[in-house]
Amino acid sequence: MKNRVRRLFHADYLITPERRIENGAVLCENDRILAVGGISAFSMEPGLEVHEFMDAYLTPGFIDTHIHGAGGFDASSVDLSPQPIESMSRLLAERGVTSFFPTVVAAPREVMLTNLRRLAAVMERELPGADAAGINLEGPFINPAKRGAQEEESIVPVDLGFARELIEAGNGLVKVMTFAPELEHATELVELLLEYGVKPSMGHSIANEEQTLRAIDAGASHCTHLFNGMPPLHQRAMGLPGIALTDDRVTVELIIDGRHINPRMVDLARRCKTSSKLVGISDCTMAAGMPNGEYRIGPSMIRVRDGYSQTEQGILAGTTTMLDTGWHSLMNGGHLTELQAASAVTCNPANAFHLDDRGTLMPTHRADLAIYERRTNRPLLTVCNGQIVYRAEEK
Repeated sequence: MKNRVRRLFHADYLITPERRIENGAVLCENDRILAVGGISAFSMEPGLEVHEFMDAYLTPGFIDTHIHGAGGFDASSVDLSPQPIESMSRLLAERGVTSFFPTVVAAPREVMLTNLRRLAAVMERELPGADAAGINLEGPFINPAKRGAQEEESIVPVDLGFARELIEAGNGLVKVMTFAPELEHATELVELLLEYGVKPSMGHSIANEEQTLRAIDAGASHCTHLFNGMPPLHQRAMGLPGIALTDDRVTVELIIDGRHINPRMVDLARRCKTSSKLVGISDCTMAAGMPNGEYRIGPSMIRVRDGYSQTEQGILAGTTTMLDTGWHSLMNGGHLTELQAASAVTCNPANAFHLDDRGTLMPTHRADLAIYERRTNRPLLTVCNGQIVYRAEEK
């Protein structure tokens, strides 16, 4: 019989994120949350582990559903990565992230299929930090004109047979696929993805109004990194970014590194979308947490210097800014409240991808939480599935 371990985590305040609880605490038993509330509601029973943090706040563990790598691991080239997925999992936990979707870019057909099988296999291992909760496929059925850092040779027309192979290679872990709505057979691809329980996400696209709405009507309800990988807003030619902003059926991702998007564009997205439809992503590469140097995203090489990730042609290629830093840009640039900004990296991605057991501090949910220093926002402690997977050294 499994031993019962009860832990009480106490901080100056909690962000649940639906509400803020002053002088709050979270009671956990093994891998589940038992109760959430003010500290006065809890009794200090014998055997209870109490973890008290002064001048600190507590949130649900962050969820990064679009992240290519970190800590020297690249999800698109598992066997070529200098570090294993465990390095990525550990680093993310150090930054308050408890769930993530390793994100794969387009590669030659057999290379992509082989890598997906390897990725699915390593994700089955018990990881030391954040939980690899699903796979994000960013391609290969995208528009070459908006490929970003992806190699043109690996981008292909919609092929439903290849799509099935990709999903099956992921062994049930593929949760989302980015596609361009203007491609021939895009509607059939949406229907196929929904059949397999994969969320169709529109992106890397030059789709016009009609093409975008056709995909949404077919069931596409997500937009990959809004404003990036698509034409700019235009006052007469309505396309993917304008439709994604104004159609309430669509949830939009925002890269929240403070570099990919002008702060006023973040503010525009906040004004157009209800806060529940905003998902903050890092879009990190394997260079996150690593020194300046040369790295890769699948078959593409990138150069990282002082936080900037670029291809040899000078195209932005992902980021090195993780969610613990990025989410503050939603408040600073987008004027979201603290609760709204926290929702964008916790309950919103959980709801968008049906991760129904995480993303909020509430009874019966997974014991996934993070504690941060109040003045510096430095991560102090991370709990994933009831296990303390990171504790900052005392200063």
